[in-house]
Amino acid sequence: MTDSSPSAASVLSLIADDMGQVDAVIARRLASSVPLVGQVSRYIISSGGKRLRPALLLMVCGALGYRGEQQYNLAAVVEFIHTATLLHDDVVDESTLRRGRATANESFGNPASVLVGDFLYSRAFQMMLDAHDVRVMEILAEATNIIAEGEVMQLMNMHDPELDETAYMQVIRSKTAKLFEASARLGAVLAKAPPAIERACADYGQSLGTAFQVIDDVLDYAGAPEEMGKNLGDDLREGKVTLPLIAAMRRGTPEQRELIRHAIETGALEELDRISAIVRETGALEVAQEAAAAEARRAMSAAAQLPDNRHAQALVQLAASLLQRRN
Repeated sequence: MTDSSPSAASVLSLIADDMGQVDAVIARRLASSVPLVGQVSRYIISSGGKRLRPALLLMVCGALGYRGEQQYNLAAVVEFIHTATLLHDDVVDESTLRRGRATANESFGNPASVLVGDFLYSRAFQMMLDAHDVRVMEILAEATNIIAEGEVMQLMNMHDPELDETAYMQVIRSKTAKLFEASARLGAVLAKAPPAIERACADYGQSLGTAFQVIDDVLDYAGAPEEMGKNLGDDLREGKVTLPLIAAMRRGTPEQRELIRHAIETGALEELDRISAIVRETGALEVAQEAAAAEARRAMSAAAQLPDNRHAQALVQLAASLLQRRN
């Protein structure tokens, strides 16, 4: 793919008007009689994310011909769930920087972040009742449960240099890709698509979310801090064993493996520059990038099963654009 490939931003411009409707729902449903709830919620939601999960739901609805109001409501629901996970994640990870500015826990403290995250979860479940569809409830209840399991799995895997690629993929399919999958599936459910199309949408979301997370893990060793909007080396400091490290340990010399092992076990960043160099020298970045590319190709294949229209084409282009992602 060349640099002329469409960016995620250009692809998402197709649903800009719809996203404006989602923003209106978000603003309305953030209302609370407790001022701090709205303050923290607005802080994290306005922090400049790509809104890929609600965008997926909207694009699938567009591809399958659904134009009802519930697409805006459920798109806001998945954004609330995602935001709640961010608030909780940053507390667990003791993160201080996200998207180029201080995390909510850094700005407001851990108790406020955890409790406002709880508010967003509970508000999301209030809102999903508006769809009057048990299937919607099933999808979102399962997704939130699996996301929580993924968080616990990741916590159990911290500082474990023996973690392999299979266990790594299990975590990211649960922790990150599951909400992408649910978002795409919800679009198909709203459109009352046949089971085969619903499965294709779910496969698309899962593959896109997996590719997104693998690339995110690559950028922790290959990105520029000013582009990433976060502190490089955060994954290593937290003891997260990601695919670039797994591949580097598999391909490196005994000395290189021992250096990485020690850093994973201790979370020490003194050797971050050397470890980043090892990840590059061993070809580990290329291994991880190819894993992401394989997932992106799987997503494109799934999207090709949808009706041929501008929204379905945008889904294909969105998967392709991830391979050019730099932040």
